[in-house]
Amino acid sequence: MASVTVIGDLIDIRLAGWERLWIGRERLALPVTAVRHAVQVDDPVRLARGARRGFVVSGVVKIGIWGLYGGPRQLVVARRGEPGLHLVLERALAGGEFDEVVLSSPAAPGLVDAIARAKAAGR
Repeated sequence: MASVTVIGDLIDIRLAGWERLWIGRERLALPVTAVRHAVQVDDPVRLARGARRGFVVSGVVKIGIWGLYGGPRQLVVARRGEPGLHLVLERALAGGEFDEVVLSSPAAPGLVDAIARAKAAGR
């Protein structure tokens, strides 16, 4: 499962071994200034939409990149039955690759609060 930490003004997302295989990277570091909206979601699997490059077991797990040919480009690591974190990004500030990040994380409520505090501190 991906691990997410908020360190100062940076959101550090580290992917587990087989998640790296489908996403093609080990880590994604996002400045908190790139986050337009952060929210906890109950069913992150449902948020992935559009054409994809990744792994899917319908309704159970989605791992990869969604929105390849239009719509928001999403990095997705989501599992059924786990709370999730949905980040809507300012693409240019986030490195130009993703519009959204959707992750399963039992720590989602705390992460939303940590991101809000980091954004407020950076103002």
